[in-house]
Amino acid sequence: MGLIRHASDPSAVVERTYARIQRECMDGLPILHAALAVQAVDFEEWAGHWLGIVVTPWCMSVLLVPGATGEWVMPRVQQRRIVPFPFGSLAFLGSEATELGEYQTCSLFSPMERFSNHAEAVEAASATKRALRAPATQTKAAGPPADETDGARRRFLGLGQAARR
Repeated sequence: MGLIRHASDPSAVVERTYARIQRECMDGLPILHAALAVQAVDFEEWAGHWLGIVVTPWCMSVLLVPGATGEWVMPRVQQRRIVPFPFGSLAFLGSEATELGEYQTCSLFSPMERFSNHAEAVEAASATKRALRAPATQTKAAGPPADETDGARRRFLGLGQAARR
């Protein structure tokens, strides 16, 4: 596997990768939401790489996929890479897949029972992607400093204080 640089939008490869993962690793597990499918949402170039969201029947995650030009920093096993965004920082874990090569994920939702259908999950993914790129004044809520990645992620997802209980 290793590093595969993607010169163009990797959405189709992301979808093939996660469809295979579903078939080979997730099939039959109760965590799967039958109304949801695998879909890559709103991938775009970001800092020389590809940034987007993948919706699956078991999770929704922000993905960083190596682009053609950016310096790629892969976190070590069991370590997170902190990536700053306008609203605050997110922690990414490194992953590898045959089709995709190295990539990084930040889980947003798992399991996916909060979504009643696929369109609702995709809409949430698109809104999340827009918020990733929004100026800090539009997304940042009062609370802990932005360098607290868990707090920033909770505020970003609109979970605030209730999620910490």
